[in-house]
Amino acid sequence: MNVKITRNAAKVIKKQIELEGNSELKLRVAITHAHGDHAHYGLDLDTPKENDVVVSTDKEIDVILEAGQPLLDGVKIDYLYFPEEGFVITNPSKGNHGDH
Repeated sequence: MNVKITRNAAKVIKKQIELEGNSELKLRVAITHAHGDHAHYGLDLDTPKENDVVVSTDKEIDVILEAGQPLLDGVKIDYLYFPEEGFVITNPSKGNHGDH
């Protein structure tokens, strides 16, 4: 499985992981809602469970994904400041570019 994290997103995520009490946690990307051929995603800090896979990224952030979920393979995590500040999670490899 593959995960891409942009520089902006990595900065924000690392700040959260560095907070007291979070050092043992990893970033989890989860499907919050799926319909048709795409999904909506959410982020959380968590520990891996039995049915999870941990993916290392080039930003030195380990990401937890539920094993066997094809819509999680290839997710891209970005953090935008405009037009609204926040995370944007898409899966371009599955045709989900976040606009609908």
